[in-house]
Amino acid sequence: MKTIPRRVVTGISNGKSIIEQDNIVTKVSEHFPGLIISDIWSTDCSPAKFEEKIIENTAFPNTPLNGSYFRYVQIPPDKDLGIVTPVNQPHPLMHQTETLDYIMILSGEIYLIVDEGETLLQAGDIVIQRGTNHAWSNRSDLPCIQLAVLLDAS
Repeated sequence: MKTIPRRVVTGISNGKSIIEQDNIVTKVSEHFPGLIISDIWSTDCSPAKFEEKIIENTAFPNTPLNGSYFRYVQIPPDKDLGIVTPVNQPHPLMHQTETLDYIMILSGEIYLIVDEGETLLQAGDIVIQRGTNHAWSNRSDLPCIQLAVLLDAS
């Protein structure tokens, strides 16, 4: 699995469909060692317009008002990030966004942690994240790769 994906964007020129862009994603960040976030596409209205809305690449997403955010994320093992969660304490990366997220695990495995539980996710599993407090915990020895579409929600 690639760490940074290739993005192909179609368009229309003179009434004909074309390949407008074909390149490796350039909006990439590494906010924590090994946590690589590639922002694929974002919009700022619904229904969406065909142009991309450029937004800041952050560790915790800032989905545009009435918009969407498409991310490809590589999450390293917790031990590589130096994350140790004390017993009966919340995971240090717990966070909450005002978004409806469609997340698919492409490779590896990861725990989805919520306030009242957790579950192990593996390649092919899909999460519908509905604005809840959560964290991702990779307790394996290999990176986990997720594909996520985040929609502004209330």
